[in-house]
Amino acid sequence: MKKLFAAVAGVTLLFGSSAVVAVTPDNIVKAQLDSKGLKYKIDKDGDFEILYQTVGDRTQVAWVRSSVNAYGSLKIREIWSPGYKSEGDDFPLLIANSLLDKNHEVKLGAWEAQGKMAVFVVRIPADANADQLVDAIELAANCADKVEMEITGAKDEY
Repeated sequence: MKKLFAAVAGVTLLFGSSAVVAVTPDNIVKAQLDSKGLKYKIDKDGDFEILYQTVGDRTQVAWVRSSVNAYGSLKIREIWSPGYKSEGDDFPLLIANSLLDKNHEVKLGAWEAQGKMAVFVVRIPADANADQLVDAIELAANCADKVEMEITGAKDEY
């Protein structure tokens, strides 16, 4: 069994995706956000943190990753926004199933678990233009905020 696991892990490393790690912000993303008038902060990882206005007086934080993931000839950028934080180590069954069901409702992106956080992640081509980048930010923020409202009611933590 250990040999099978080692073989699977080796194949995953050999053929799996790779990430180009960024510590400095991506100048192309910076120029695109600036051209659209979006305000942002740059975090310690070089990612762009955007506070996006959703419905009413609500806001939602979203990040545009400066690092680019690669698989073969594909270069992909991630945009993500948190929608739920579990109080325990695992998501409650009803919430986990609800998030999986919601993946079917969206045209682009999906809910993922990152530790105790459920985040909505949109992956777009790394060379997407400014309009496409803003659309992806809007999609991630709106999907995450909608789930946050459904689960917590009026609470606007993210």
